[in-house]
Amino acid sequence: MTTHFLVGRGTVLPGFLDAHIHLALIDGTVLPSGGIARAIDLGGWLPDGLRTSMPDLAYAHQFINSPGGYPSRASWAEPTWSCAVASIADATTVVDLQAAAGASVLKITLNSVAGPVFGAEVLAALVGRAHERSLPVVAHAEGAGQADRAFTAGVDAFAHTPFSERLADDLVTAMAARMSWISTLDIHGWGRPTAAFEIASDNLRRFHAAGGRVLYGTDLGNGPLPLGLNSGEIAALLDAGLTSGEVLTALCSPAPLGLTLADSRVTFIPGERPRDPLDFTDWLCTARALTRPELEVLA
Repeated sequence: MTTHFLVGRGTVLPGFLDAHIHLALIDGTVLPSGGIARAIDLGGWLPDGLRTSMPDLAYAHQFINSPGGYPSRASWAEPTWSCAVASIADATTVVDLQAAAGASVLKITLNSVAGPVFGAEVLAALVGRAHERSLPVVAHAEGAGQADRAFTAGVDAFAHTPFSERLADDLVTAMAARMSWISTLDIHGWGRPTAAFEIASDNLRRFHAAGGRVLYGTDLGNGPLPLGLNSGEIAALLDAGLTSGEVLTALCSPAPLGLTLADSRVTFIPGERPRDPLDFTDWLCTARALTRPELEVLA
């Protein structure tokens, strides 16, 4: 259960986390006013002096892909946002470069729909070197069989709930014992459910039921998503079987993937948590991320 307390006329919770954003595609400085206190940038953002005005942050630096692989051909991606790995020797060098740039997580892409993907040996070398450097590995797995390949290679989390195919029950159960999934359900149709949305929701429902750890994440920067808490993502999580308390747990994870995230902000929501689940999403989306001095003003 997520610890909370009342102050003034509102509820205070640990800082809400969006575990999948892209600061290169958004203005991260506005996220606290939308309720996001902490974030994990999963590729593309190259650190600069703006970091201090953003939410408490962990980041992956570049997308790690196979030569010509996703997202190197995408219209939204700058050439410098990706780093290609063609061999086992390259894997060690590239992981070390990400760590030297301050990355605390490695983001690899296995998108066979949009281009070539790593072979098994290179994939294993990337994951192995990242773990040697104490970097968790998050995979974008898209295309038939790619989620299974990522899991077999030992990745720690999926950047998206798998949406290309319905995963077998025994595979989902095995994943639930070892992995975290970042939700990102609402990117599939942005409120107009698609086949991918239905597949992802079904996979997440079974993963959660098997005891898997779900992290709230939106892929912010991908399409018309709000710069803050996303009511569509929250509603999709509830529909996938999470209780309102479990949604709060997905938002308040203190150390996702073993990462160290600062806690300079907390979450403040006007009023008490409603008893009626139908009112929960609307209440949650009034949240703001406040520094502790800002919170003291309200006390």
